[in-house]
Amino acid sequence: MEELFGSLAQGAAILFNPDTFLLTVLYMIGGLLLGMFVGALPGLTTLTAMAILLPIVFFLPPIFGIPFLLGIYKGGIYGGSIPAILVSMPGTGAAVATTFDGPALTRQGKGRKALEMALFSSVAGDFTSDLVTILAIVPIALIALAIGPPELAAVLFLSLIVISATGSGAFVKGVLVMAIGLFVAMIGQDPIGALARFDFGFFELRSGIGLLPMLIGLFALSELLLSIEKRAATYIKAGAKALEGERLKWAEFKASGRTIARSTVIGTSIGMIPGVGQVVAAFVGYAAAKNASKHPERYGKGELDGIAAAEAANNAVNGPTLVPMLTFGIPGDNITAILLGAFVAVGMRPGPQLMVEQGPQVFAILLAMLLANVLFIIVGYLTIPAFARVVRIPKAILMPLTIMFAFAGVFAVRNNPTDLYILAGFGVIGYVLRKFKFDVAPLAMAFILGPEIERAVGQTLSLSRGDLFGYIVFERPITLVILLLTPVIAWYLWRRSSKLQRAARLLAPEE
Repeated sequence: MEELFGSLAQGAAILFNPDTFLLTVLYMIGGLLLGMFVGALPGLTTLTAMAILLPIVFFLPPIFGIPFLLGIYKGGIYGGSIPAILVSMPGTGAAVATTFDGPALTRQGKGRKALEMALFSSVAGDFTSDLVTILAIVPIALIALAIGPPELAAVLFLSLIVISATGSGAFVKGVLVMAIGLFVAMIGQDPIGALARFDFGFFELRSGIGLLPMLIGLFALSELLLSIEKRAATYIKAGAKALEGERLKWAEFKASGRTIARSTVIGTSIGMIPGVGQVVAAFVGYAAAKNASKHPERYGKGELDGIAAAEAANNAVNGPTLVPMLTFGIPGDNITAILLGAFVAVGMRPGPQLMVEQGPQVFAILLAMLLANVLFIIVGYLTIPAFARVVRIPKAILMPLTIMFAFAGVFAVRNNPTDLYILAGFGVIGYVLRKFKFDVAPLAMAFILGPEIERAVGQTLSLSRGDLFGYIVFERPITLVILLLTPVIAWYLWRRSSKLQRAARLLAPEE
């Protein structure tokens, strides 16, 4: 415990070092601006931006690169509320609940007030959940250090089943996609004996599938292909109304304080559950606010409290999703899968040993995440008018440029033409899976966690000395309990997520 708190002090010294602090701040501001820009564009998502800009992290020290991505994360989640409020087109899935009241407020000439409420409630929820993350990561890291290979293998397997159960598609589809991800992870050399397997005679595959082209192809390129296929309107005449009306008053923000606090608790709790995410948090936060209101009939007709409820909840998810990723190496959603890839790229492998081996660097990044919220208030408040006009940019210009950056970024990292084929291949795979309503998240999670599971299982087999059943039952009872609880937990979370999603669909106001 003392070592971890000592790492916290060292992390603060790293962040506030005069030689690096200013650059860290500039990278975070750049990330926030890019995130808001992409989030404000209907058709492009925060996930797409993070995946395409991930190669930049490969060329930066961790204290610059990771906060840069976190800035994109935070800015993108809020940025999605801008088109949701102005033109009833959520820039991200997390902003769907914001469309219930945002457009009505814009029609009433209160667009600026709604955008400011979204900004302040987003930062309030995000900052509070980040504090919880820093406080929670120490005891959870201690628990992670106490477990051995058998327990780690069981926890990682449980996480994959839970992610499959709580994904956006059917449970059977999630398991099938997870199995594909595990197979793809086995292409190349096994992590124990370094023997080549499943390379199909191609020398280029003996080193395995690259994480970066796989992530960009699966998430970003497939999303772009779907967006192009939809042929949505390329020009939206909106944005001017954001400047109309009064600014948000302190009394109005204070009146939503209880709602923001409630939604922050909801978002923080949901953020610690792998596979649930911002969308569900926003709907649950909105429902809770509406049920607790003395005037529920106002919701859906232009209620500032509804904006606060949705935005505080979806942004409060951001911090807690990092806890299982950093301590166990388990990404809780698509965005944390990208972040896990970024940590690996800069030489920081998330897992039980990370906090011991590189604790100061981890705490420096977490403290930078807190600082990003302070910067966010300033940057967001000053740039609302500019980003309110971003919705007018034609997609016919953005899409080709985005695809070009995706291919250029992948090639720049290793100068390997094979990575371009992998990028294109996974772009097509992701596109086909999404067309048939498969969730691609389990594939990415299985690909990332597959080698860790294989390594932990191999170590467990070695420790069992040929009697795996007896070893698990008599010497590793915690592992046995986790394995027995896995199907029960998966079933419960799947049912719970299904009910929440059905309830969320019923919350949409009647036309």
